[in-house]
Amino acid sequence: MSRRIAIVGGGLAGFVTYATLRHGGLTPAEIAVFGTNPDPAAVWRRRAAAIRQRRMRSESDGHCLPTTFPGLAVRAARKRRSIAPLIASVCDRYHPSVEEFLEHVGELRERFGWDESFHHARVARVRAVDGGFEVGRYGTFQHVMLALGHPGLQLPPDLEGDPRVVHAYEPHDYAGRIEVVGAGMGAATEWLNALAAGASVVSVRRREPERRPLNLPRPLFTRRGLAVFHASAPAQRTEFLRRWSAPSYPPGREWDEPLADAARAGRFRVSAHLNGADQVISATGFKRGFRHDPLLARLVDEHALETVEGWLVLTPDSDVPALTDEGRTLALAGAPAQWAFPAADTLVGAKYAARRFLRRVQGCRTR
Repeated sequence: MSRRIAIVGGGLAGFVTYATLRHGGLTPAEIAVFGTNPDPAAVWRRRAAAIRQRRMRSESDGHCLPTTFPGLAVRAARKRRSIAPLIASVCDRYHPSVEEFLEHVGELRERFGWDESFHHARVARVRAVDGGFEVGRYGTFQHVMLALGHPGLQLPPDLEGDPRVVHAYEPHDYAGRIEVVGAGMGAATEWLNALAAGASVVSVRRREPERRPLNLPRPLFTRRGLAVFHASAPAQRTEFLRRWSAPSYPPGREWDEPLADAARAGRFRVSAHLNGADQVISATGFKRGFRHDPLLARLVDEHALETVEGWLVLTPDSDVPALTDEGRTLALAGAPAQWAFPAADTLVGAKYAARRFLRRVQGCRTR
């Protein structure tokens, strides 16, 4: 394969990288995308459907376009012939529907020629060689973006094998008495879903969740906040990342009022322990750490890459420093790239990595 750039991972992080490269002037013939489903929203779509998600948690920049403006609020304003979405966007309070977001992904897929570059393949190994990186059996590429996504769903060990248990991000209906393990966005969505379905719900959690609009504190999405994060020592950085992984969901009456009404009716309560409900929903998110991803684990072991606890050490630009130089680039996007951007598993985080990857590609002396 003669293409110069490879994106390993066909999900939303890889899709954002592809859109950014195309916006930067690269053609589909220069880029190879390796994934297991040609629909870049396939995994996200399935998980959103499982928890009956209706609106995006991300705010005005929560889209796949390579530039911040125009975003989905502009698209909605044109479609509805109303300035209301634009006003909400200015205040960072525009949350598009899941349907709008998926339509947007489909439009970009066609506009940027995603299917021309997509190859149905599961890459098990990426190895540094002279002139670039060997990507599985598909050839050598000068610049490679690993957009691998989450390594799998997390299930507490004591729940494994329990026939009552289903993960929140797997398709499921609701029994009459439900216990939801976890206290983040997925759990909060499941509380409301189950209550709306007529169930009685117990929220099983060890601590109270934080209430914030985004999955991380807003300053971490700014240059100043990131500069403080990047300047921190490794031990302090891991402490930050652990603290920010605490469960949270947004504040607001749309969450609080249904829960308060259900609590008064005896249909919602909080417990620290399981109590034998008909169904247990594990809203415990995803596995964390490079060891859970076979490709990353092999990459680290074969090249003796620097890691800190479960994180792969990256430069502030999301590059792997030991394998990136003036002639080649190995970068990460999505969940495994938290060392460079704490909210790496968001659309904003995917754009952060993609834009820096584009700069590397454009600045390479062989370009």
